[in-house]
Amino acid sequence: MSLKMVYGFSEGNAKMKALLGGKGANLAEMTRSGLPVPHGFTITTEASHDFFQMGNRMKDDLLAQIQSALTRLESDTGQRFGDADNALLVSVRSGSVTSMPGMMDTILNLGLNDDTVQGLAALTGNERFAYDCYRRLIQMFGSIVLGVESYHFESLLHKMKKNTGAKLDQDVTSEGWRNLVDEYKSCIKMKTGREFPQQVHEQLKMAVEAVFKSWNNNRAQIYRKINHIPDDQGTAVNVQRMVFGNKGDDCGTGVVFTRNPSNGDNELFGEYLVNAQGEDVVAGVRTPYPIDTLKVAMPEIYEQLAQVCKLLERHYKDMQDIEFTVENGKLYVLQTRTGKRNAQAAMKLAVDFVKEGIISREEALQRIEASHLDQLLHRGIDESKVLELLATGLPASPGAAIGVAAFDADTAAEWNRTGKQVILIRPETTPEDIHGVLASEGVLTSRGGMTSHAAVVARGMGKPCVCGCEGVRIDLEARRMIAGDRIIGEGEWVTLDGASGRVILGAIPLQDAAATTELLQILEWADEIRKLRVYANADNPVDAQTARSFGAEGIGLCRTEHMFFAPSRLTVMQRMIMADTTDERKAALAQLLPMQQSDFEGIFQAMDGFSVTIRLLDPPLHEFLPKASELQRKLDDTDSIEEKALLAQMIRKVHSLHESNPMLGLRGCRLGILYPEIYDMQIEAIFNAAASCMDRGVSVIPEIMIPLVGHASELERLRKRVDRVAGQVMQARACNYKVGTMIEVPRAALTARQIAAHADFFSFGTNDLTQMTFGYSRDDAEGKFLTQYLDQKVLQHNPFQALDTEGVGQLIGMAVAAGRSLKPALKTGICGEHGGEKASIAFCHEIGLDYVSCSPFRIPMARIAAAQAEIEQIHRSEL
Repeated sequence: MSLKMVYGFSEGNAKMKALLGGKGANLAEMTRSGLPVPHGFTITTEASHDFFQMGNRMKDDLLAQIQSALTRLESDTGQRFGDADNALLVSVRSGSVTSMPGMMDTILNLGLNDDTVQGLAALTGNERFAYDCYRRLIQMFGSIVLGVESYHFESLLHKMKKNTGAKLDQDVTSEGWRNLVDEYKSCIKMKTGREFPQQVHEQLKMAVEAVFKSWNNNRAQIYRKINHIPDDQGTAVNVQRMVFGNKGDDCGTGVVFTRNPSNGDNELFGEYLVNAQGEDVVAGVRTPYPIDTLKVAMPEIYEQLAQVCKLLERHYKDMQDIEFTVENGKLYVLQTRTGKRNAQAAMKLAVDFVKEGIISREEALQRIEASHLDQLLHRGIDESKVLELLATGLPASPGAAIGVAAFDADTAAEWNRTGKQVILIRPETTPEDIHGVLASEGVLTSRGGMTSHAAVVARGMGKPCVCGCEGVRIDLEARRMIAGDRIIGEGEWVTLDGASGRVILGAIPLQDAAATTELLQILEWADEIRKLRVYANADNPVDAQTARSFGAEGIGLCRTEHMFFAPSRLTVMQRMIMADTTDERKAALAQLLPMQQSDFEGIFQAMDGFSVTIRLLDPPLHEFLPKASELQRKLDDTDSIEEKALLAQMIRKVHSLHESNPMLGLRGCRLGILYPEIYDMQIEAIFNAAASCMDRGVSVIPEIMIPLVGHASELERLRKRVDRVAGQVMQARACNYKVGTMIEVPRAALTARQIAAHADFFSFGTNDLTQMTFGYSRDDAEGKFLTQYLDQKVLQHNPFQALDTEGVGQLIGMAVAAGRSLKPALKTGICGEHGGEKASIAFCHEIGLDYVSCSPFRIPMARIAAAQAEIEQIHRSEL
């Protein structure tokens, strides 16, 4: 028995979405509910899979099933496909499983030809209407099926209107449409070498094939990539009897949302046109009327439509986007789907539906998307004021920023001190640019990916960032940026939209973010449900306070190296690195100690009562020194003997610290073992700060994290130093501190049981663990080959954005199990960039981690994602 690939609308239901596509499933559900849906049938997504496997060709069996369905449709409607006197006309529309509004193509009025158009004119007594429908078919078919660029048809239409004096389509006479039909057919013959097909069954076959093919058109592929829709879903095709909104003044067409998609208000929102067809409302050929005016123009139709909206919203338990047509005073519903909404509306709808008893709070939480929170918690741009787009890069950190272009960190910092708003523009950033990032409103780089230094640091600070913007060329020597034929010099205004990756010329007005009462309610529900705790990655008191305001329950990662990059501290740090003796090094460290202690006190104060995990110095020392080439340039430019001596010494030190692969070199715990005085200073600063805060009544819970441990003996040795210094500083004070490690080396995960003997907690640094597990340098991979890997489906997702659960995740799971086999109460969590990503958070929940840690501005999303993970786990257990 052959596989059933064609279903009449009365044969399906809403649960068959994977087979019938979203549109087909909804048409079937509405038909079963008795709504006025024009008859039709759906060709399944399985048929599209076969079509692609057959080399873009339909099987004979499918063609036979389509013919059978068409015969049933003729019986249902009393019309015949291709009959010159009473022709059945159909629309052919795509219908993907996941809603993709406007991404694929539609063909209306299929079944018209030179004979049936005359029959339609005679049947309706309206020749103008008949030829208007025919010209629409030829234009859509010519563009979508035959590949004639649509501007050719638009040009002919514009020329005809100009010659006949018609301003609107309604002003065109039947003669005008007849003449245009002939011109359209001639255009197709000239552009393709073939005639517009007069055989209606050939029209249908070609149209179905074209809709299948539209699954892979460029805009559909881009939309799927942006919205993470699988390429293998395929698309269904819906064939439906035509109803006409362009027969006269008792006809019309429109789109209505059951609630306002801009703010969530409980009111019908939409537009319609009288005496118009299908695509006219969205095509912009005429200015449509607000849906409210339908109350006066067609009061009975409005009441019917309002009842349909209420019924569908209650049935689907969500705001609906409905297409309708009115033909000779009768309402028809052509489509319903879950309506797209902005962030404000998403929150309000979720909360209102719970209050109205339509959905549960768990269902409401499941509807919240990360993009909604990005919109709500970061400033956006006033789209109406955007005039010139310069380029588009990767949307590395959400929010919008305006400022004058500065091409180095020192300039950015100096201009910031004078009160200027600055955008830091660099080919890429390094840790020594941190003061420039701090001083800037946003960051733009021409290289680097979503997890590059610029992206990670900007996200942590809540600053907008656009990375990997290859459409601009940054000329540091000339201090300018080139985008196409535009040259933007230093000091000129630019705007960044970190949510879309756009770089825009000029200073575009910004719109402030707002945490709505609905968002606060959603977060309250999330906190009542979730099991995972949510910590923050915060490196200074300001970030800690921000994290606390967003609901952080502790700090999971404080990167102490970020405390050294302020210019006044960097000078002392460089002096420490330049030291030739231990005594010289200790003298510099003594100056750094109070600086670190002050920061730790501020962080402990901000997180009063919550744990603070502090990572001791991790990066290699060369990162605190300028590049050798930059030092050499300064050496060549200076005449000062003292400065020459200092620069020469720094150049020698840079060369002496050079490593072939610094990521795998002298850094982390290795640095602490070779230069123990560095870690001793940091440990002393931590416990000095703890003692000072405790004396002031602050509840302090310090957790000292040793980075890059790969062998248990490394942690054993350094833990002893922590315990010794803690004992010296705290003396009689009872301080409930912990010592643990960041597991970012595969060997540490494999030997976790031995390491756990010396650890109170494991924190998984998933950024480096991913690099070392894959053998990818993150910045090089994203800059060189990772995009191609994703395009070619070598990898399904970027492992630096969403956790690789099969490889890296397996190491984490093994380490947790091994560690807890020795210490059942061992605290575990992740603190890499993945701590703020939904799928990664779900994995952490699944394997039983205690917490995730992410940048302060991602905490609300992480709280909701943690609740979503718990809800999904409960649902799976109930199946």
